[in-house]
Amino acid sequence: MKKLFLFSLLLWSLCQTSMVDAHAVVTDYSLKVTPIHANQVNKVSLNFNSKIEIGLSQVFLVSKGDQLTPLKIAEGGHHEGHMIMFIPALIPGDYALKIKVFAADGHLTEDLIRFSVTP
Repeated sequence: MKKLFLFSLLLWSLCQTSMVDAHAVVTDYSLKVTPIHANQVNKVSLNFNSKIEIGLSQVFLVSKGDQLTPLKIAEGGHHEGHMIMFIPALIPGDYALKIKVFAADGHLTEDLIRFSVTP
C-alpha cells in the first residue's frame, strides 16, 4: 500500500511539472531594445516559450485612464511562438500592452508589459 501511495505521489508530481510548461510565457520582446517613437506607427514583436494560437489571442494597448484599444496581431514567422503587433501613433506618455494569449494546448496566459513613449 505504501509503494502504491509513493508511486501515485511521484506520478502526480510529474504531471504537475509538465503542466507548468504548458503555458505560453513571454520570453523576450522588442521593446527591450527598440523604443516606441512618438507620433508614428510602430511594430512590436513578442517571443513565447511555446506555440501560440494567434486567432484565439488578444493584445490591447492600455493608455491613460485604463483605456483599452485592441491591437492587430500577426504571426511573426520566425517560429510558432512569435507574435507581431502594430502600435498606432502615440503621443508621449506611459502605456502598457495587455496580453491574453492561448498556448497551442489551450492554456490561457495573461501578461502586462509597461512602456513609455518619449518625444
